Amino acid sequence: MLTASMLPLRVVGLLMLLSSLCDADSSCPTELILDPPEVLAEYGGSVMVNCTSEEDIHEGMYWKVGDTDSPVEYVNSVSQSVPLLDWNVTAECKIKLNNTNECSKELEITLFKNPETVNMFPTKHAAAVEGKRYELQCDIDQVAPVQHLIVRWYRDNDNIKTDSYTQPNATRRIESVSFTLAANFSRGENGARFRCEAQLDFGPRGSEPPVVSNVHTVYVHYAPELKNNTEDVSVNKGDDVTLDCGAEGYPAPAFHWLRDGVHLLETTNDLNITLATSAIYSCIATNYLGNVTKKIHVHLKKTNIMEAPAAITTPGPSTPRSCTLVLTPAKIAVRFGDPASVNCSTSDTRFSKIGWEAISGGVTSTDTVVTWTVEQVKDWDTQPLCYIDVNDDPCSITLDITLYQTPDSVSVSALDQGPMVEGTEYRLKCDITNVAPVQKLKLMWYRGGETVHTQMFNDTRRSPGNVSSTLRVTPARDYNGVLFSCGAELHLGLNGSELVPIVTSSSYMAVVHYKPLVKTCPGSYTGVEHEFSIDSLSCEADGNPPPTMQWYHEEELINASKPLTRTQAGEYTAELRNSLGSSNFSVLISIEYGPSFTCAAHPEVKEDDTFQCEADGIPKPVVTWSKRGEEVAAPQRWTKNDGGPYSLKATNKHGQATHELHVDVLYAPVFSGSYSPEVDVILGKNVTFNCSADGHPAPEIKWSYSSGVNVTETTKGRQKSISVTRATSTDAGDYICDATNKVGAVRRTVTLVVQDQPKQKALMAIWWLLIVLAILLILIFIICCYRWKKQGQYTFLTDKANKHGSDIPLTPQANGV
Repeated sequence: MLTASMLPLRVVGLLMLLSSLCDADSSCPTELILDPPEVLAEYGGSVMVNCTSEEDIHEGMYWKVGDTDSPVEYVNSVSQSVPLLDWNVTAECKIKLNNTNECSKELEITLFKNPETVNMFPTKHAAAVEGKRYELQCDIDQVAPVQHLIVRWYRDNDNIKTDSYTQPNATRRIESVSFTLAANFSRGENGARFRCEAQLDFGPRGSEPPVVSNVHTVYVHYAPELKNNTEDVSVNKGDDVTLDCGAEGYPAPAFHWLRDGVHLLETTNDLNITLATSAIYSCIATNYLGNVTKKIHVHLKKTNIMEAPAAITTPGPSTPRSCTLVLTPAKIAVRFGDPASVNCSTSDTRFSKIGWEAISGGVTSTDTVVTWTVEQVKDWDTQPLCYIDVNDDPCSITLDITLYQTPDSVSVSALDQGPMVEGTEYRLKCDITNVAPVQKLKLMWYRGGETVHTQMFNDTRRSPGNVSSTLRVTPARDYNGVLFSCGAELHLGLNGSELVPIVTSSSYMAVVHYKPLVKTCPGSYTGVEHEFSIDSLSCEADGNPPPTMQWYHEEELINASKPLTRTQAGEYTAELRNSLGSSNFSVLISIEYGPSFTCAAHPEVKEDDTFQCEADGIPKPVVTWSKRGEEVAAPQRWTKNDGGPYSLKATNKHGQATHELHVDVLYAPVFSGSYSPEVDVILGKNVTFNCSADGHPAPEIKWSYSSGVNVTETTKGRQKSISVTRATSTDAGDYICDATNKVGAVRRTVTLVVQDQPKQKALMAIWWLLIVLAILLILIFIICCYRWKKQGQYTFLTDKANKHGSDIPLTPQANGV
């Protein structure tokens, strides 16, 4: 008997029992060991996994992949190949503990797909402006899973930022994502090269190799700036002078000059003045970001030619016809800062002195040869002049000297932001910095190693300057990945015959976006049933960004990885799509499959009809017939003797099939047995007539007649009989027999004649009487003939004829006496 104090304890125990029963399926009494314990693999392949149990007593183990169970195996270790074609693929090892309970362990599977492409470009079609926000975008195409994606930003070779995907509800499927980098750039960062790298990082499980974007060079635009705002220049009266504005900016500024407030036509950084006079010159340097003004005060003063002037003077050449001076070499090209040496000689001995006038290296001599030598030529406007004084009739000759400097840098950048788009004009800019002399510079544009444009410059300044050239490109899809570059080449010799080695920019790789098109794909294809799937077609699509490809059949989107069956042959259409548009193409798919028979196992064939048991299959199978173990030809027209069992075998290159066939040959009824169209019966007597017929299927026998109580039908096997008992005159008439089956019908008519009985007896008596009389007459005739022959005939016998040697004499016999 339960007491009140024991009741709570019993309730608690009951609850614990129920809890343990509920948890029976959620915990395993034995450990399931998975090998590998987790899977990290690329989408599209497969992986072999194994499950081992330490429990020996169980009702079997198996794998469940997705919704499919593998066969149960009564072992302690089961293996399974898991196809990695579904982003949500699951695999679970299960063990049956008994008929009702089982436990399981799920395999952790992580699928990934490395990015197909990584592209970087500015988010806006605008240049980077000093001090203003500028944004770069990194597009990562076709990557999964994005929650494991790490994006690193680099300026030159320095990692400046690391991004990761932080959006909630990220899926496992393939996605395309974008990241941005925003920064304020200064002019000191002009020409910096940026790139981004995308990498799938799975922590302790490892990481995939990074995919690197194209390199984007940032050119920072800024307003013009002067090295100094004012400048004083002193020159000799009548000398020429070159004024330098000394402004720099990006883009390179345009220049405008004023003299005492009056506008001049010159638009270059340098202003060449002939026969200088005192004046105030103003230089205005302008680009789209602003302008600056520089004032230069030009003063006249007496200048000793042996001293270096404050401004670079350019004495005009003076070569009288009678001047006998000869320069060796007559023309030189010197790199800025390099040494130079030129001899000046004369054949006239009447001179009082000979010498060189120059900013540096000036010298006089009384010899017929004087040499101008400079350790380092560092004056851009130097024009050494050799002079001679003959009998107070001076003459001079100016050295043709070209002072040059190869560019500090040659670079290519894009004026239009973002990637190129097929068919849309795009501008590339080549910047050449700090080169001299510009007028001897030849700029060349290259596309993939081919020269596509050349340009010369008319700038007459001697000092280094910056120049640029714009190449207008209307890209085609073939330009994607093509390298553009520009080169600077100085032509320094006579007629440009002497060249300084070319300076070439780094390459600018064109990223061209274009609509998708199919690159290669068969117009038709034949696959094998249950083996071929649409995604196994060798179809390659071309497009940038890389297009997605979706397949449709009968206007319905399909799973391209699912194997096809024979009923799914037909036209399949692929739709290619990216951000610029879409295109499609079609493939006619034929499906081959092994043989199979579709005809019934027990067909019925009408006699003299045709029947063929064809096998279905592509290619068309070859069918052989066998009957009772011997190969036979299939009947063309079937007869009743052709029926029976047959064994059929169909073969093509995909296999063979067999079929057991029993053919029933059907034929119309045919009457059998004797037949008399008319039957006589004596009144009151009994008569029976039969009707039987052969046919397949067995015919139905039916008599048609005027029914009477004394007429009965009986059936025995396939024979149906009519019996008339004690026939009467009303029984006379036609009795019709019909034999019918589903092939045909036949009819037979029997006429029953009923005769009276007396007439019949009299007739029979007459017949018997006639028969007796005939017999008597025959006997009488025979007797008469015999007696006539015996009358008057004798027989004589000789002694020799007496075999017994009797001596009895022969006596005549007559009439037997």
